[in-house]
Amino acid sequence: MLGNIVISLLLGAHVAVALPSLLRRAGVTALATTEISSYKPYALLARAGYCPASKTSTWSCGSPCADIPGFVPYASGGDGVVTPFWYVGYHPSLKSVVISNQGTDPSKFVPLLIDADFRLDTLDNTLFPGVSSAVKTHNGFQEAQKRSATTKLAAVKKAIAERGTSLVTLTGHSLGGAISLIDALYLSINLPSATLKVVTHGMPRVGNPAFATLIDSKARKILFLSAVILPSSIQIKDLAHINNEKDIVPIVPGRGLGFAHPSGEKHILSPGNWVACSGQDNTDPQCTIGTVPNVLVGDLGDHGGPYEGVSIGSC
Repeated sequence: MLGNIVISLLLGAHVAVALPSLLRRAGVTALATTEISSYKPYALLARAGYCPASKTSTWSCGSPCADIPGFVPYASGGDGVVTPFWYVGYHPSLKSVVISNQGTDPSKFVPLLIDADFRLDTLDNTLFPGVSSAVKTHNGFQEAQKRSATTKLAAVKKAIAERGTSLVTLTGHSLGGAISLIDALYLSINLPSATLKVVTHGMPRVGNPAFATLIDSKARKILFLSAVILPSSIQIKDLAHINNEKDIVPIVPGRGLGFAHPSGEKHILSPGNWVACSGQDNTDPQCTIGTVPNVLVGDLGDHGGPYEGVSIGSC
């Protein structure tokens, strides 16, 4: 709604009638097999996020590490209870620095409490200087991100310097996806020369509509010129939050509580059958909200995947 108001003000009332068809574009698009396959490496990286820091620091975490050969770890942390596990490293095949954050482990109680704290809070202005106080995120997710933010930033800077790349990929499942999305905003402010790629799996809503719109603005800044919308400076080159079938986690916290997803939804209808849903919280029947309008019709068993053949949720 706010975006439409701003567009009308910038372009003038005489073009407002024509704009809705321009903005809607294609609501749902089937993904080709090759594009679906391209997301598998990010599912593997998210799976490894569940492994203890003592294992990812030496890249010796069994199958999750062995399935990503050549990966070079730079730093790892977290205790898997109060602070989720995380790691930073370099992926030679992707030619990218990587941050991956652990999701919710149902066997641990404190992460569940983090997920259950639905209060929206403004961001810490020390970590996020210049961000409007209107931008708010889930307090529990924000606190989890804050505990490891500066350590991860230092490791990313070191990896960038040593590997000669500006690409940083952020991955995570469930709570880990939420932390990675906040990490992406943090890096965009504190490492503005970096190009970011964000791929999450089973991610809950992270913040309010102002937060979702700010994330979208990092992925595609907009120029208004002769009533044509053109991409300008893009800091997040790819933003994809992948939801599996009837998983209920992506529909919580609810929109009625003031939360919103950014754009970039990829919905797995069935193995090998994915669609891209344009815009924020697309309500098309093939998108997540259309498939799972409330938690009573969802299936928490879909939360762990598989995501292109990869099940996520344990090391």
